Amino acid sequence: MTTKPSTSPLFALDIGTRSVVGLLLEPQGDTFELIDSYTKEHAERAMLDGQIHDVPSVAKVIEEIKHELEQRHGPLKKVCVAAAGRSLKTIRSRVDIDIQTKPMLTKDDLLHLELSAVQHAQFQLANEQEDSNTDYYCVGYSVLVYLLDNEPIGSLLDQTGKDASVEVIATFLPKVVVESLLAALARANLELEALTLEPIAAINVLIPPSMRRLNVALVDIGAGTSDIALTDENTVIAYGMVPVAGDEITEAISDHFLLDFPEAEILKRELTYNDTVEITDILGMETTLDRKDVIEPIENSIKQLARTITDEILKLNGHSPKAVMLVGGGSLTPKLPIYIAEFLDLPVNRVAIRGADAIKKLVVQDGISYGPELVTPIGIAIAAKENPIEYISVTVNNRTLRLFDVKTLTVGDGLLAAGIDIAKLYGKPGLALMVTVQNQLISVPGEHGEPPILIKNGEKTMLDAPLAPNDKLIVERGKSGQQASITIEDLLGDVPLLSITLNNMKMNIPASIMLNSKIVEPETHVNDRDHITVEQLSTIKELARLRHIPLKAFEPFRIHANNETWEFTEHIPTITVNGKTTTIDAKLEQHDIVTIDETRTDPNHSYRLDQLLKLKDIPFLKELDVFYNDEPLSLSKSIVEVYRDDKQLNLNDSIFANDRLILRTKEIEPFILQDIFTVIDIDIASFSGKKLSIEKNNEEISFSCPLVNGDRINIYVKDSFAAKS
Repeated sequence: MTTKPSTSPLFALDIGTRSVVGLLLEPQGDTFELIDSYTKEHAERAMLDGQIHDVPSVAKVIEEIKHELEQRHGPLKKVCVAAAGRSLKTIRSRVDIDIQTKPMLTKDDLLHLELSAVQHAQFQLANEQEDSNTDYYCVGYSVLVYLLDNEPIGSLLDQTGKDASVEVIATFLPKVVVESLLAALARANLELEALTLEPIAAINVLIPPSMRRLNVALVDIGAGTSDIALTDENTVIAYGMVPVAGDEITEAISDHFLLDFPEAEILKRELTYNDTVEITDILGMETTLDRKDVIEPIENSIKQLARTITDEILKLNGHSPKAVMLVGGGSLTPKLPIYIAEFLDLPVNRVAIRGADAIKKLVVQDGISYGPELVTPIGIAIAAKENPIEYISVTVNNRTLRLFDVKTLTVGDGLLAAGIDIAKLYGKPGLALMVTVQNQLISVPGEHGEPPILIKNGEKTMLDAPLAPNDKLIVERGKSGQQASITIEDLLGDVPLLSITLNNMKMNIPASIMLNSKIVEPETHVNDRDHITVEQLSTIKELARLRHIPLKAFEPFRIHANNETWEFTEHIPTITVNGKTTTIDAKLEQHDIVTIDETRTDPNHSYRLDQLLKLKDIPFLKELDVFYNDEPLSLSKSIVEVYRDDKQLNLNDSIFANDRLILRTKEIEPFILQDIFTVIDIDIASFSGKKLSIEKNNEEISFSCPLVNGDRINIYVKDSFAAKS
C-alpha cells in the first residue's frame, strides 16, 4: 500500500453479511485514489439480510478494521457508511386529479400532486407491511411521468384539460437500519461523517445519471445476499434483493468435496485465478484438481443462483434489461455471467463483471487489485462525499422530527415525515349542486378550497421551500370553498325565442322555464336537486293557451241522444298556418304566419234544436203550402218530439254540450182544413150568428176536409158575400 498521505483520507466501511470491508480513499480534485483497504469476516452471524442483528459483534469487527488501518495511517475519527440496499423498499404510485373546472396548474399544485403520490406510496407500503411494526422513512422520490388526459406530457405547469396525473417511484428505508448502524459506529468510537445507500453508491460510480435512460441491471453479489438495482427512464426505477449469493456456491463445494466451510471458501476464490487447485478434505486426503473438475459438480448450484437472480430482475423490471453489470465478490463465481445471460435471453457480452477499475473517478495504480468486491465500498466513500445523506431535526406543529436527508429537504418532506395527509391540507371544495336540466343530471361545482397556510419560523412559506436544521413549521388547513350558487340564466344561457305572426301581429315568444313544475324567471337561483325544464311553444294549442283563447272552443260539441253520442265541429274557429287550413294540434316553426278566427271562440257555444236536427239530417217537420184568401200560407206539423229531463223542447230551444236528449218520432195525420187555424189569426167568435162560407178550390168544404199542396182556401161571411154579388 502507499504511504500515509499528508491530508486525512476518506474512511469508508461496507458492512456485509459475511465480512466488513474498510478502505481509505484520498480525494484529488475531481478524482479519488485508493490508499488502503482491509477486510475482516464476522466471527458469527451478526448480520442478516443487511440488517445488524448483533450490534456489539459488528462493532467489534469495525473496531478491528479501524485499529488495523490506524496502525498504518494514523487516527481515524469519522467514517462513511451505507445502509443496505436490501432494506430499501421502492413503490410506484400514481395520483389523478380532476382539473376540468380548475384554473391553470401552478407550481404549488404540481408539488401537492407529487407529494400526494408519495403519500399514496407510503399507504401502499403500510398495507404491504401490515403485520410488521417497521417504521419506514421516505428517503427520496423521482417523477416517472406526468400525464394530461392520460397522455404523457413534459410538464403540467400552466396546462388545462380534464385530468392531470403524476406517477412517481418513491424509496423507503426502515428507521431501525440507520439506528443500528449508528449504534455500531458509536461502540467503535467512530463518528458518522456521511451516510449513503449501498445500491445508490454502486450505481453512482458505475452508472452516472447520463446513462440511466438505459434499462440496465446492477447486481451486487455478496456472500449472503444479492442486491439488485435497475435504471430506466433517467432514474433508478427499482431495488430488490434475493437471499442467495456466494455462500450457496461455497456450500455446494463443501458438500461435494468434504471440505469445511472456510476451506471451501478459499477453494472457490482460487477458481477465479488458477487452472488447478489443491484440496485437503476432512479425512485428510490431499487432491489436485483441474478447475473444470471442481466447477462441473457444482454447476447446478451456479445455475440455480443465476436463475434466482434473473427471476428477481424479471419480476422488478417486467422484462429483460438491455444489459447487466455484476459487482461484489460473488460475481466472480465461474460461469455465473454465462447463465445469467442465458436466462435473460441476452448476448453473453451484455452481462459483464465490473471491477473498481471501471470507476471513472478512481485513479488506478499499478500493483493494486481493483476487483468487483471493492466497487461498493469505493462507491460508498465517493457517494458519501459527493451526495451525503444527513439527518436534520425540525419541528412540525410542535412535534420534533429527525429527517433522513437524501436530497434537498423541503417543507413538503417535513409534512410527509410528520404523517400529515397532503391531500387534506387544501380546503375542501364547496358542496356542488346536483341539478336536473332537461332530464340530464348536471353537477355545478362549488368554489375551490384555498391552499393551506404554511408557516416556517413565523413567516409564510411554500411547499418547495428548503428545510434547514431546527426549522419550525406550522401547518393550518386551507379554508373550504363556498357552496355552489348559480341562477337559471347562468346555467342555461340565452333563453330561445319563437318568432311568428299571429293575425297580422308579429310576436317573439320566449321559452317557458319550469322549476320543479312551476314557471319561473331566468334570474331565479337554483337549489340542490332542482328539476329544470325549458319548454318552447311548439303547437297552435300552446299558442292559443298563451293568448288566453279558451281551448274548449276548439273541442267538438257533444250531446247524447237516444243512447248515441252526437258530435258537431261546425262551431270550431278556422285556423290557418301559412295560408293552409290546419288543426289546433299543428306544429309551429320559426316565422310561421298564423290566423285564428277569434270571433268564434266562445267556450259556451250552443246550438238550437232545429240546427242540430238539420246537421244530423233528421226530418223534424211535415210541411204543406197552400193559399189562404189568395195569400200563400205554410202549414207544418212536428214529426219528432225531443225531451230533455222529461221536458219537451221546442225547435228553437238552445241545446248545450253534454245534454242528454230523448227523440221520439210521431205518426203524422194528414193535413185538414182545421190545421190552418194554427197559423192564421182569425176570431171565430166574431162570426157568431153569421153564416161562414169555407171553400177549397171554390168548393165548399167542412173543417175536416183534407188538404194538399197548392190548395186555395177562402173563408168569408156568406151574407156579405151575397150582398156583394
